[in-house]
Amino acid sequence: MLLRPTRLFLPLYLCACLLPIRGELAQAGETATEIRFENHHFVPQNLTVAAGQELVIKVVNASTETIEFESFKLNREKALSPGQTISVHLPALSPGNYDFYDDFHQDVPEGTIVAK
Repeated sequence: MLLRPTRLFLPLYLCACLLPIRGELAQAGETATEIRFENHHFVPQNLTVAAGQELVIKVVNASTETIEFESFKLNREKALSPGQTISVHLPALSPGNYDFYDDFHQDVPEGTIVAK
């Protein structure tokens, strides 16, 4: 049985296209930090990170209710179902404070990411 060239080369082409994306993430030197939502607050509530370095924040919803991780300063907004984990990719941050909060529950204390 002869395979058409497109069937043979399509998987190879797709893999070749995706490799640069994976390489860019690895080369960027991103570090992963975790923020958990449990007992109706974020842990840690204050997070210090290095300024000028890209980072990934893993947000874990360890509660039994849907939350929304939101930050105007970071331009991020994402709803998380109970038990869900997401990765928030951030560019190199300038020195400063970046607040985040649960937009679905106004009584939850705000958190802060401090880039130094």
